[in-house]
Amino acid sequence: MRVTESFVNAFHGLRDCILHEKNFRIQYVVAILMIIAGFFFNLDQTEWILILLCFAMVLSFEIINSAIEKLCDLVCPDFNLTIKKVKDMAASAVLLSAIISFIIGCIIFLPKIKMLFFNK
Repeated sequence: MRVTESFVNAFHGLRDCILHEKNFRIQYVVAILMIIAGFFFNLDQTEWILILLCFAMVLSFEIINSAIEKLCDLVCPDFNLTIKKVKDMAASAVLLSAIISFIIGCIIFLPKIKMLFFNK
């Protein structure tokens, strides 16, 4: 497979997540809103790097989680306790990354919001 085909396939996967995965769309919208907030609050370079890394982490884990869930459903369409544990573990990676990203977002944005409203 040529490199360009690999990129095309990767973009197809991203498009499928945006179109068909509700949780990915929610997190994608949150990422866009945080980018808008970043411009509004004039984030510095380090803050931008942290925010972008958080987006990459959460969205990547969501893509991996969705892929694992689809594969598990294909391999074992009926209920299986081991498959349930695998899916729960994959979902917990998304949850953990979202919690850490939320905390980082609060560390970055709350002082800026405070200054906006209380330093007049």
